[in-house]
Amino acid sequence: MKTIARVRAIIACFGLMCCFTGFSARLVYLQVDQHEKFGKLAAEKHVKKQEIQAGRGEIRDMNGELLAANEPLNTLVADGSVIALSKVPAADLAETLAGPLKMDRAKLLPRLDTPRKYVVLKRSLTEAETATVFQRMADYEKRTKKSIRGIFTEPDSRRIYPNNEVLCHVLGFMGEKHTEVNGADETERMGVEGVERSMDKWLRGYDGFRYIERDRSGKEIVPYRGQERTARDGYNVRLTIDMRIQHIVETELDALFKQYRPEFATAIMMEPKSGRILAMANRPCFDPNDLSRGTAQNGKPLVIKPEAMKNCAVINVVEPGSVFKIVPFSAALNDKAVSLDTVIGTDGGRMSYGGKILKDHGHGDHPDLSVFDGVVKSSNIVAAKLALKLGDQRFYEYVRAFGFGERTGINLPGEQPGIVHSPKSAGWNVLTITRMPMGQGVCVTPIQMVTAMSAIANGGKLMMPQIVDSVVDDDGKQMINFDPVQLRQVVSEESAAKLRSALKEVVSKRGTAFPATIPGYSAGGKTGTANIAKPNGGGYYDNRYVTSFVGFFPANDPQVVCLVMAYDPKAAENLTYGGLVAGPSFSRIGEQTAHYLNLTPDVEQPAPQAIAKLTKSGR
Repeated sequence: MKTIARVRAIIACFGLMCCFTGFSARLVYLQVDQHEKFGKLAAEKHVKKQEIQAGRGEIRDMNGELLAANEPLNTLVADGSVIALSKVPAADLAETLAGPLKMDRAKLLPRLDTPRKYVVLKRSLTEAETATVFQRMADYEKRTKKSIRGIFTEPDSRRIYPNNEVLCHVLGFMGEKHTEVNGADETERMGVEGVERSMDKWLRGYDGFRYIERDRSGKEIVPYRGQERTARDGYNVRLTIDMRIQHIVETELDALFKQYRPEFATAIMMEPKSGRILAMANRPCFDPNDLSRGTAQNGKPLVIKPEAMKNCAVINVVEPGSVFKIVPFSAALNDKAVSLDTVIGTDGGRMSYGGKILKDHGHGDHPDLSVFDGVVKSSNIVAAKLALKLGDQRFYEYVRAFGFGERTGINLPGEQPGIVHSPKSAGWNVLTITRMPMGQGVCVTPIQMVTAMSAIANGGKLMMPQIVDSVVDDDGKQMINFDPVQLRQVVSEESAAKLRSALKEVVSKRGTAFPATIPGYSAGGKTGTANIAKPNGGGYYDNRYVTSFVGFFPANDPQVVCLVMAYDPKAAENLTYGGLVAGPSFSRIGEQTAHYLNLTPDVEQPAPQAIAKLTKSGR
């Protein structure tokens, strides 16, 4: 019996030893070999990686006025697993939250009655709206003596533009890119247009993160130490724009847009010596705070159209008309092919070349014009004959030297290079040498045109237009500075000065742009009236025009160059000219800007009735 009992004891001990050995082996396996796996599973149940969103940098004008900022918001989130363990029915919670969240109770209930641990209830709640939500929850708890658990907030923000439509095309707006990572929706915000896009890498910063742990009631426990990364906010961008001048330009462009109802209108103001853009505006426009609505021609809100979001100043290409004549005139003077006093025959206002007739509008009574008067009278024939003196290749080289046919390099997205055919291409025919000098057969952007005129105004230097002044951090430390960039010397200072003297006379009773006169200040410039081309090479419309004026002031020492352009303005047939449509806007913009910049008046103010009685054309 003792032997049997001993055997049984040995077997029992051996069995217990095997069991404990197995348990020990299993414990070692779970604790050592499978530690990472089960630790991760445990963390997924109780620990959440919370993104710390980096603040996007601000955008300001040259004087520090705020143009784009961030409004702090909250995202309301629910943990369904915690709600299910609480004593508060999901139906009651939905009833409590539906009002302050302005959501339908039936749509809210499924988001609360779910085992999911992370459900977004509503994004973009303001601080006041968030306070209202938690006040309603507190009222419920006080009334029912039940504690609500599983509802919490996460910080968020929204990009805001304090000036609404003003400068909208330059600033651009924000967009979101949604991607699914491990079953969760992740949102990446990025600049879509304007400076928000071109300077996105500086503005966006770097997001951080931290790991947080919540208990069964949904309360946050102390975060994991050492397992977090601080967010680095984006840098701030300072523009060359002066918002006081911008408001002047926008107001006058609004008036032109409402009066003439063009398809689009553009105004650009540049500092010619540095290339800095002081103002840039387009119509139609939009409000970047609400991309669902835009501004109609009559000022009433409407559903925004894609065309309203285009920055026409750098994207739209048009045949410029006579404003382009600054190229052949300055080129011929620079090559000393002519002087300002050289007389050019105008063939009675009808020049035959290449089997076609080139006409001078309204100048048939001037059979001969000096080069100086050719500028003042905007003679097509004089411009064509100067280009012929230069020859196809030399004229083409000057066109390209002025920057046409290539992007200016302005720090804005979507800029177009325009269209300039070379003498060796199929686009250049026998008539091109006589048509391109008057702004036909070439397509340019408004920013190219104002940059070219700035080269005449500053002594022949082609400057890269600058829209961004600098990038700074929150302490004001400069991270990068955009200094003026001279691309090349297009014509000599002497040649530019000679052309400026003729362009000054354009803004006189003798010239085509008397309505562009700036009271108290000398000015110079060039008008443009180009027939709009029909699609698919179908010739030109007889009664649709691109009207423009690009000028500078004060004429003897230009501080500002300004372009005003209207595409297909609705005016009487005898009034649809650049001098009459765009000239008056230039005058009003110039007068207000000169006073703001405190420029010293240098001429006597002309009598208002002299301008009011003007009826001549403005080509």
